[in-house]
Amino acid sequence: MYAYVGSRTTRERNARGEGISIFRVDAGSGELQPQGIVGGLVNPSFLAMSGDGRHLYAVHGDQNDISAFRIDPASGGLAFINRQDTLGKNPVHLAIDPAGRHIVVSNHLGSSLVVLPIASDGSLGAVSQRVDLTGPIGPHRVEQNQAKPHFNPFDRAGKHVIVPDKGLDRTFVFHFEHGRLAPAPVPFVASREGAGPRHIAFHPGADFAYEINELDSTVTTYRYSPADGGLEPLQILSSLPESFTGTSRSSEIEVHPSGRFVYASNRGCDSIAVFAVDPETHLLSWVEAHPSGGRTPRFFALSRDGRFLYALNEDSDTIVAHHVDPVRGTLAPTGFSIHSASPVCMVFSTPRPIGG
Repeated sequence: MYAYVGSRTTRERNARGEGISIFRVDAGSGELQPQGIVGGLVNPSFLAMSGDGRHLYAVHGDQNDISAFRIDPASGGLAFINRQDTLGKNPVHLAIDPAGRHIVVSNHLGSSLVVLPIASDGSLGAVSQRVDLTGPIGPHRVEQNQAKPHFNPFDRAGKHVIVPDKGLDRTFVFHFEHGRLAPAPVPFVASREGAGPRHIAFHPGADFAYEINELDSTVTTYRYSPADGGLEPLQILSSLPESFTGTSRSSEIEVHPSGRFVYASNRGCDSIAVFAVDPETHLLSWVEAHPSGGRTPRFFALSRDGRFLYALNEDSDTIVAHHVDPVRGTLAPTGFSIHSASPVCMVFSTPRPIGG
């Protein structure tokens, strides 16, 4: 298995990254072995892997484009295919539809979503649809001056796209069919003023979703309706320990493959919050806030088997591995840490046999 790590690269971001780093993952120990870096890229800040593991896609933060790469099945190396304009400033997230024929991108400062077709060879076509997001802005004078979509995953069925918008304190829902986005019957759910919804993660086996709110460092539990994309808020909890009184911003959220735990990262508190999922109600209860092992864990990734959590500490240039307790969900350092300059995203791919 290989891991691909995106980074920030520009002086404007005070970044030290060089591009997309490639690591081989030791399945037993969870350690990462460097395989090389694809350089010459500006802020490849979020990545997406095709379902068949043949292609990797990257949006270029603070720019206005997205790139496609072919993955070498023997070495895990990347070969550039092509690049397309996203018709908006600062694309921050991308998601591939289950059929592998389209990719949806959030333009954070462009206040829009775009859809691009994917050809059979993995190359990207020009934008086929753009949807602008509008609404009353939130109260934060700096972070909420316009619509700011930050994430756009497909639901488990691939029929809806969910879009947390940090600037509007709304989470939008779109129906996706035949490569087109259309507002759901209830087009959005509102968050608390100043919450700043950022990312959302679906439970792997039940109709629930968990959203991280960046600006007030909270996690919201939603009951999800796969029929119409409806989000019913059920609960909101802090992602910070009660004893923390400093400044912190939440960033990433993931549900454990078992569905028993939810994890959320805190930048400032520099920790990974751990929540237990009630097996009956699917509501959350606080377990712990575990140190990320570095500064500013903008992103983290759970291994596919759920045994390891990798914290990407953007400002200390490290990826730190943690064991996941299968019973309690708690984290413990494995002792492995590796240098990775300004890491901000990590995806996994299983290598295919040559000719496969």
